Amino acid sequence: MPKKIAMIGAGSVVFTKTLLSDMMATPCLQDSEWALMSRTAPKLKRMEAFARRMLKENRLPGKVSATLDRREALQGADFVVVTIQVGGLEAYTFDYEIPMKYGVDQCIGDSLGPGGVFRGLRTVPVLADIARDMAEVSKPGAVMLQYANPMAANCLALGRAARVPFVGLCHGVQTTLDLIAGYVGVPKEEITYTCGGINHMDWFLRLEHEGRDLYPKLREVFEKPEYYKNEKVRGEVFRQFGYFMTESTGHLSEYLPWFRKNRKALDLYCDEPAFGGESGAYYKYAKALAAKYAKHDPLEFESARIESRSVEYCSYIMEAVVTGRPFRFMGNVRNDGYITNLPDGCCVEVPTFADDAGVHPTRIGALPPQLAACCMANINVQILAGEAALAADTEAIVHACALDPLTAAVLTLKEVRDMCSEMLEALRPWLPQFEGKRIRSTPTIKIPKTCKPVAVPLDPALAINKRFGDLISRKTD
Repeated sequence: MPKKIAMIGAGSVVFTKTLLSDMMATPCLQDSEWALMSRTAPKLKRMEAFARRMLKENRLPGKVSATLDRREALQGADFVVVTIQVGGLEAYTFDYEIPMKYGVDQCIGDSLGPGGVFRGLRTVPVLADIARDMAEVSKPGAVMLQYANPMAANCLALGRAARVPFVGLCHGVQTTLDLIAGYVGVPKEEITYTCGGINHMDWFLRLEHEGRDLYPKLREVFEKPEYYKNEKVRGEVFRQFGYFMTESTGHLSEYLPWFRKNRKALDLYCDEPAFGGESGAYYKYAKALAAKYAKHDPLEFESARIESRSVEYCSYIMEAVVTGRPFRFMGNVRNDGYITNLPDGCCVEVPTFADDAGVHPTRIGALPPQLAACCMANINVQILAGEAALAADTEAIVHACALDPLTAAVLTLKEVRDMCSEMLEALRPWLPQFEGKRIRSTPTIKIPKTCKPVAVPLDPALAINKRFGDLISRKTD
């Protein structure tokens, strides 16, 4: 039977084109109905026209519709693909520029850090609404394939709010595997691997070729300057923590406290251009792309010819659900015991199978403790960001940013609060759940030079400890 595939956020020209091409190249999906939905009419119309051209030029039997009404697109859908960016470039400008003003230097700023927290505040309520609409009007068992960032915080919140099956999708594992294959000189298809962790911090727990451990070779090449230069941050984390992970220098430098906290760290680890750690790399790229596309239709001269599929999981998952032939991929799901030393209910990225019975995550067990600790530093932020978004809790915004590893390495608590307050005011147009709410101000307490601390009576046991401490101090002096 033909399937209906709703694409929410279809104004995303480059990514929508890629996913459409993948689906149209999949035989069991070629007679589908693609219902494109976006809040931006001009982009949506351009994407609709291009999708129709893809069907016509490739002589495919499917059909395409476009609507500004989300429920209309979701009505009777078998699959729902979500690629939204709430607020677009205008909101993203505040995500980058305001933290930078306070000294929080983000390279990407869409998954963690102040930029990631506020993108999550904008996105989570919309995702929850999409899930509610799906439960009401889509086909029973319809699966949400969720691509919107911040992936982990979004899926954590969906795990609390959604009553429909969903899985978050990223391409970090696929693209990293390409790099590893080149580094160790083994075809990608011949590498056996197991990954586990969280989105953008997924660790290769096992890397083998025909039963041979590939880690010794990978460690060997990362001691060579020409390899280390490619991925300074990821390479250094690998050298210090023992496992290779799925995110590049630009992103990873934001998720840990050691690489962007001062000029010395930036010069040492983040001195490569663009996504090699450059400040505002993705913001600058997005601005350049927007300026380019403002002058002409980006799809006008694009080829509509459909050839091979990309590395994106989307079409392969749909194919597995439609045909029943299992497909293994890395999915972002609610942690229901899949990684035992990360909190239940957080979002984890684990090996997952799709078939005609749905989506099935698999159990990894416990991560090596140092890897779990790195993940937890990010999960703490994601938990608080999800709480802030769902409960419209302004204090949770401050707590999320205060516990962000990069922000904590750079700002005082008062500076974090002031930054969050400024960001909330600037981003209000896209944060309706915070209407009428402000972030509480905490003025600096000025202490006169003559001020002495209040003498507070001590518990007798504590008094003995204090006298002992005073005695030790006098002897030391």
